[in-house]
Amino acid sequence: MNHRLRAFLTVSLFIAGLYATAQNSAPASSAASSKAAPGSGANASVPSEATVDAFLKKMFGWNQDLTWKVEEIKPSEAAGISEATVVFNTPRGPQIARFYITADQKYTFMADLLPFGADPFAEARLLLQAANGPVHGPKDATTTIVEFGDLECPACKAAQPNVTKLMEEEPKVKLIFQNYPLPQHKWAMTAAKYLDCLGRQNNDAASKFIATTYDHQSEITEQNVEPMLKGYVKDAGGDPDAVAACASKPETEKRVRDSMALGDKLDVSSTPTFFINGRKLVGFSTNSTPYDAVKAMVDFDLANPK
Repeated sequence: MNHRLRAFLTVSLFIAGLYATAQNSAPASSAASSKAAPGSGANASVPSEATVDAFLKKMFGWNQDLTWKVEEIKPSEAAGISEATVVFNTPRGPQIARFYITADQKYTFMADLLPFGADPFAEARLLLQAANGPVHGPKDATTTIVEFGDLECPACKAAQPNVTKLMEEEPKVKLIFQNYPLPQHKWAMTAAKYLDCLGRQNNDAASKFIATTYDHQSEITEQNVEPMLKGYVKDAGGDPDAVAACASKPETEKRVRDSMALGDKLDVSSTPTFFINGRKLVGFSTNSTPYDAVKAMVDFDLANPK
């Protein structure tokens, strides 16, 4: 979940709790109270959309700046716990949040579920073997960072200087960029298709194309995106006409959507999301995860290869 959204919702929950106490604990809505409590365990039923929506309305309905849509309700990976995915429309734009609901449907929490075990990142590493985006760094690296990014994403642009610095200071690390264009971004899919084609045509040019697109992000619009991107392809050393022709093919969009599907399997919900040898890291800028902390993670993995 986006860190700012989690903080915002946590504060909202706290304020809503104070408000409810002041109102002498108003009764739950009929949609929530009419549903029979399920049994515990892996076979517990998930709450209905009406129940989830009633909870959200009771908790956040006071905030006129917040609307939402319940996208999915399903059993989570943890036995007996349900997972509700909600898209919130905030003043900062759409944000995705996941609520986990206990088997008796009495409690919910928003903390991310963390993998557990002697090698907690093994499953993610296995899935990430399918990562096939542009590569920067040695192909035989023991430490691989996979970035799920969106070229129209301001947070991805903010992370880019840290990514560049890290790759300069860690020459033994391999970075793979996986396309994950967010649906609310108008030209992100077009940029993703251009990057996919350029990476297949000239892998070495892809990193320069990414950096240039971020540098000029604010100048790109739905109307001028193709000529702008063709110019960046040329600047990076690629063939603009060949890349544009490739970007228009249906199989190119399929490759981008396959990359997005891989991100979905790994519970990517915002960009940029990184995986350091399978270890998930959301954001990488001065406003999210400090540079020194990320470098320490990388150094640890280099010293303790799997």
